[in-house]
Amino acid sequence: MDSTKSSEIDIDFSPYLIIYKDGHVEQLNESIFVPPSLDPRTNVESKDTPYSPENNLSLRLYLPKNTHQNQKLPLLVYFHGGGFCVESAFFSRYHSFLNSFVSEANIIAASVEYRQAPENPVPCPHDDSWTALKWVASHSDGKGPDDWLNHHADFQRVFFSGDSAGGNIAHHMGLRHGLDKLEGVNVRGIILVHPYFWGEQPVADDTDDVNLRKKLEGMWRFTCPTTSGFDDPLINPAFDPNLASLGTNRLLVCVAENDVVRARGWYYTEILKKSGWGGEVEVMESKGEDHCFHLTNPTSENAVALLKKFVSFINQD
Repeated sequence: MDSTKSSEIDIDFSPYLIIYKDGHVEQLNESIFVPPSLDPRTNVESKDTPYSPENNLSLRLYLPKNTHQNQKLPLLVYFHGGGFCVESAFFSRYHSFLNSFVSEANIIAASVEYRQAPENPVPCPHDDSWTALKWVASHSDGKGPDDWLNHHADFQRVFFSGDSAGGNIAHHMGLRHGLDKLEGVNVRGIILVHPYFWGEQPVADDTDDVNLRKKLEGMWRFTCPTTSGFDDPLINPAFDPNLASLGTNRLLVCVAENDVVRARGWYYTEILKKSGWGGEVEVMESKGEDHCFHLTNPTSENAVALLKKFVSFINQD
């Protein structure tokens, strides 16, 4: 065995991650695991609760501290990004983001941890996320295992959201809900933030950078080695025969001007409208910004505007 193999780079996707030839992934965006807590900045409380003990998987619940007994709040289920191979619901940037989101919107939220590639390739992250949703939905009658969800989640006002790979997951969770309804759950809206979609053929305004396209395609094959290719419905919604079944009637798609997947976000809204889906879709584009900028620079003017848009989307319901 070549002793230098572990240091040989296969895909350099800086500034986000590097995939090495031996299969291990190095995350370049520094972040740390943080425990649940009462956040003094937002007055939001959080706790971790298992949803799949057999796979050692939990989700992190967030609740405003001043919530009255049995007060019902809209429920947000959030799926973190990271290309299906890095990041965590328990990383500091996601913990901080969810604290802010919950406080500003006055909602209860569940942030889902799922297994990732290469040990658990796509569609494992999607399957884990669906398991989490079914566990959350088991509280719709007020008799589930978690008191916060029993007492405070309004299951007639449920929202899915996620960024990057998490946006991909949120889309697919919307499709699964459309095809196999979560009992007692009304998904009133889905928010996709810089969703990770791709395709074999370029679309309008897509990148023509050959090397960048190869990197993206290499990362997809790394995380989903059994894929049929870049028109696999898991990564290209245009080839999904069930696209019109998206289980909500309101959708917000957020894109960033300098993001490599920006064009795919716009394209997604076009094909969704043509699919026969009968809902309303809105797009918000952040000028001068790159992929998931709101997580790395949350106090910037554009990040604050993005959060306000999330809040208004939920509260206008």
